[in-house]
Amino acid sequence: MKYLTCILAFFLTFNLASAKEPGFTPIFDGKTLKGWEPMPGGKWEVVDGAIVGTSPRSERRHGILLSDKEYSDFVVKVKFRVLKGDSGFYFRSGRVKSAVSVNGFQVEVDTSQETGGLYETGGRAWVRKPSPAVVKKRAYKRGEWTDLELSAIGRDVTVKINGVVSAELKNDRGRTKGYFGLQLHGGQDMHVEFRDIVIRTDVK
Repeated sequence: MKYLTCILAFFLTFNLASAKEPGFTPIFDGKTLKGWEPMPGGKWEVVDGAIVGTSPRSERRHGILLSDKEYSDFVVKVKFRVLKGDSGFYFRSGRVKSAVSVNGFQVEVDTSQETGGLYETGGRAWVRKPSPAVVKKRAYKRGEWTDLELSAIGRDVTVKINGVVSAELKNDRGRTKGYFGLQLHGGQDMHVEFRDIVIRTDVK
């Protein structure tokens, strides 16, 4: 029994170590909302290691969970799933006094195949949507845990969904520094979850 316990402990330690992304640092501790600030609208809480956002249709404001820090160049990875509504993963965003709370880019995160597109709030609106070929290849399904990888280096932006490039911009004129934000869209029944948010900033 003692031998079996040691073996199990070894594999548990190995799995935890291998789960870490080399060179990446967590910006969500898996237990609290430390490092994040909720804007007015909706509800954000941590449940079973995930940031859970919910909001009723009667809520008109876009509830945003905003990072405490601003970031410029980075690669960020996150897992998400959308059970209800239209969400987004904001980056390089700026605070504004409005029902939306921020302006700037977001990676679309919703129940549709527009997920993984790039939308600029307070600017150009839709900038890039996933093509039919991309939609077919990446196998995105509503309500399932999905991998998002976002690279923003200089004025180049690349979005990957489940390892497939979903949207890409070269020498874009958008913002080059700002906050991360998780979105609850106003006027909709919302339930979205995010976990395993890690970032790398030593990028070129």
